[in-house]
Order: sequence, then structure tokens, then C-alpha cells
Amino acid sequence: MDFIKNNLANALTLANLFAGSVGAIHLILGDYQTTAICLILSAIFDFFDGFVARALKSNSNLGLQLDSLADMVSFGLIPGLTMYKALEPFGTELLGMHLPFEIKYTGLLVTVFSCLRLAIFNLDEEQRYYFKGLNTPTNTVLLFGLYYAFKETGHFSFLFENTLLLILLTILTSWLLISPIKMMAMKFKSRQLKDNYPKLVLLIGGIIILTLFKVIGIPILVLYYMLVSLVFQRQLK
Repeated sequence: MDFIKNNLANALTLANLFAGSVGAIHLILGDYQTTAICLILSAIFDFFDGFVARALKSNSNLGLQLDSLADMVSFGLIPGLTMYKALEPFGTELLGMHLPFEIKYTGLLVTVFSCLRLAIFNLDEEQRYYFKGLNTPTNTVLLFGLYYAFKETGHFSFLFENTLLLILLTILTSWLLISPIKMMAMKFKSRQLKDNYPKLVLLIGGIIILTLFKVIGIPILVLYYMLVSLVFQRQLK
């Protein structure tokens, strides 16, 4: 019984890793619906591993390391591969010039900076009720959400038909991962309404966005999350 108690959270973390690995494979193969399902599963496992660890008081250094390693695949490799796939059709051409390498590899900068962000997060003891920079799951939702909406509905074609915009998006999101900008964390430090205004604004606005826009509302929701975080910078502490 103690074995299950001590390792249940780690098992959920490894399930996150497994789902992320399957999602990455199907993303490379062009099966975006399966990747989307795998990302949803990874997010669920990622949430419940911490929840279970706290509930069972089975937190450990092993669990901390496993969590970051699993997130590196599900929310580090997959967004990098997303930009890799988005840039793949453009070959070596950028603004009429032929570069000595294929542009698609620049998309993996997101993976590099995701790794850096996870390492910084593990060493930073301040990020309890807020994040410094955009967390990796949210960044994954933004990038994959944009690409998935484009593939499924044709929306955001202005972005995915322009090499320069895609490269700028890659650079911008890479920077956001390690930026000093405070971003909201969905953790409640009290039950007082005044301490939870940002979360209530995000929740109500998020429901409206998803109701109105459906699939294309997913990346829009991330942009709204960043906007709310910027507006309520002083309350995030």
C-alpha cells in the first residue's frame, strides 16, 4: 500500500510523458487530432500528479525531476515540432533569399527555450502563486492551438502563409517563456474575492471566448490570459 501511495503521482507523471511522446509522433505524421487528444491527456496527468502528490503527501525530489522531464516532451518538444511543421513548406527561402539551411529548424528554438524555462522554474522559489514568463503548457496551447485551428478550419492563414511572421512568432514565444513578465497561476492563496479578481475575469472571459469562437477560441484564450495577466500585474504576487 505504501508503494502505491509513494509512486502514484510519479505514475501519473510518466503517463504525461507517454501521452506527450505519442502526441509528438503523430504530429510528425500529420495526425493533428491525435496530437490534440494526447495534449489534453498530458495536461490532465500533469495537473493530477501534483494534486495527488500533495493529497498523499508523497512529494519527492524524484517527482520534481520527473515532472520537468515529462513536461519537456509534452510541452517543450511538441510546440517546437509544431513550429517545425509550420515552417516546413517554406524550405530554405526567406524574403526572396535562399538560406544555407532549411528554415523549419528555427522552430525548435521553442524547444530550447522551453528547456531553459523549466530549469529556471525548478530553481526559482518565488513562482508559487504566479509565473515569471509564459509557462510551457500555455505556450503549447497557443502554438499548437493556432496550427490546429489553421489545419482544421483554415483560420489564421495570414500567419501560416507568411514565413517572416512564423519566425517572429517563434522568437516572441521563445522570449516569453523566459521573460520577467508575471503571468497568472491558477492557484488560490485565499478565499477572499479581492485576491481572486484576475482569475474571475479570466474565467468569465474565457467561457465567453470559447462559447463564441469554439476551436479558434483556444489560442485566442491564451492571448486573453496574457492580457489579463498584464492588466493585473500588481495583484500577482
